[in-house]
Amino acid sequence: MKTLIFKTTLKCNGCIASVRPGLDAIEGLTKWEIDITNPDRPLEAEVETDDVEEKIFQVLEKSGFKAWK
Repeated sequence: MKTLIFKTTLKCNGCIASVRPGLDAIEGLTKWEIDITNPDRPLEAEVETDDVEEKIFQVLEKSGFKAWK
């Protein structure tokens, strides 16, 4: 298990709700959390394999958001 942390452009609970179905559907992403009170709005993700990182980026981009390290 590996923990990844990304900065994101998510701003509110509505933003989180829009990406939730996509993130929940990623195989190998065991747990994720976004802190919208932090100015960087970090997404902390527990992943089983390294290829999950790219899938997280794709889900956020498809929903109109960005993430970076």
